[in-house]
Amino acid sequence: MEFKVSRAVFFDFDGTLVDSAKDLVECANLQRLKRNKEPLPFEYLKNFVSRGTPAMLKEAIGLLKEDPDYDLIREEYLTDYRERLTQNIRFFDGIPEMLEDLDNKKIPWGIVTNKPSNLTIPLLNFLNLTNRVISSTYGDSAPKSKPHPDTIFLACDQASVNPSNCIYVGDDQRDIEAGKAAGMKTIILTYGYCPEPEMIPEWGADFIAHTPAEITVGIDKLFK
Repeated sequence: MEFKVSRAVFFDFDGTLVDSAKDLVECANLQRLKRNKEPLPFEYLKNFVSRGTPAMLKEAIGLLKEDPDYDLIREEYLTDYRERLTQNIRFFDGIPEMLEDLDNKKIPWGIVTNKPSNLTIPLLNFLNLTNRVISSTYGDSAPKSKPHPDTIFLACDQASVNPSNCIYVGDDQRDIEAGKAAGMKTIILTYGYCPEPEMIPEWGADFIAHTPAEITVGIDKLFK
């Protein structure tokens, strides 16, 4: 296969580029309130944002994917989230500057997230990212999402770039597993929603970034 792009950087979305925890935690606690339970602390529930809806519902109300009413409650939770999708979302401090640096260096970048397309695409539009990414894939873009590398491979196909010439950046163990499985260099972040930061060195990422500015340092180092 002939590749048109020599290299690229791909990012996870929630907990990596954007802070969406407030809205997601509020929706999880809304499920608790509907069951006459006290809300859980924000600082506790935000640790599960990067692990997706199943983890949030399990921690909030003990709901498991095999429970008979899982699909119904999941859709209720996501409907609540869609209604407040853009209320509190924001870039982490330093992310706009980091992305601008990539643009100035003419390094293409894209997004690979487990968030469904019907939730991510409106946010990309809201944040004016749609026309800046070289490609973007979502949790429903392939049969298997991260930690499987399928959506990463798809993003590379869309961008016409060899995965082995790319870097994947994320804040969860699944991100590192998926990036490595795709043959990419990986950068793990400590400022996201990881509930076990002491485990980060064991995940085998090629670079650890504590701030968005350090992502730039890691990208420059790994592309040398």
